[in-house]
Amino acid sequence: MRRLLLTAAATTAAALTLAACGTTEPAADSAKGKTSEAISLTDSTGAKVELDGPAKKVVATEWNEVESLITLGVDPVGVADVKGYKTWDTAVPLKNEPKDIGTRGEPSMDTIASLSPDLIVASSDLPDAAVKQLRRIAPVLEIKSADASDQIGQMFKNLDLIAKATGTTDRAKTAREDFEAKVAEGKKALADAKLDGASIAFADGYVTSNQVSVRPYTSGSLLGAVNEELGLKNAWKVKGDPVYGLGTTDVEGLTALPEDTRFAYIGNDGDKASTPFTGALAKNAVWTSLPFVKAGEVHRLPDGIWMFGGPGSMEAYIDSLVDALTK
Repeated sequence: MRRLLLTAAATTAAALTLAACGTTEPAADSAKGKTSEAISLTDSTGAKVELDGPAKKVVATEWNEVESLITLGVDPVGVADVKGYKTWDTAVPLKNEPKDIGTRGEPSMDTIASLSPDLIVASSDLPDAAVKQLRRIAPVLEIKSADASDQIGQMFKNLDLIAKATGTTDRAKTAREDFEAKVAEGKKALADAKLDGASIAFADGYVTSNQVSVRPYTSGSLLGAVNEELGLKNAWKVKGDPVYGLGTTDVEGLTALPEDTRFAYIGNDGDKASTPFTGALAKNAVWTSLPFVKAGEVHRLPDGIWMFGGPGSMEAYIDSLVDALTK
């Protein structure tokens, strides 16, 4: 699972030259009872995407796209690594039983073709050769998965673009309003608890060949951006990658965090390698000597909040973080 979680960050770095933009004319919003009309879109690569009408049979190659579709009320007919999605994203659960199209990095072209989709939402993490193959099957809407310069903005660009392709712009508007309300609610709760400006270090960690690695979520990460929207201060000083805003460190690197840091993480009971903080590090002398460990300021947030997801996962994150910090 660790490899799968890290694949996105590694491969997306190669896609940095992609420009994010999205336009359409006209969109057909079923909520308003408009008739279906041809849709012309420009995806994140600048490629034109022509649709006969709002897409209904949609395949998605990356989990944040899957989450966006579900948020918009569109149940995807094909999803990459269905078991993994059900393990790591229960905040926005699948409502149907989509066909598993293979891994996120290497989807099965034959399986996708067998579904006869009218749209494939493809991640910018995919190799160009794979996208080229997908375009032979159906129209492809390529999505820029992340952008460390503006993660929240990119999240909503993606949601809006998929909404235009599926005729669900009203739902996208509601999702944005719900997210903004949740941020305001969380920010007030933290301020009321006198935690405005408190230092937070969010991370995940993995054990591979008995070695523990910690992955800091810097200000350029999606969760880091949400934390700052809540009025918290990111405690990490390490540099994040330009796409996902993720850094690298080990248990010794944690000693650089300020003494007043509050440490939060998400693991998963379905992947024992993802819970080193209660496993391999539990009796580690460096870990147990850290000020925030001694102070009881290590907070494991609930499983199933996808750290690279959409507004649904981010709302679940805000609820769980605020609850943990204000107890």
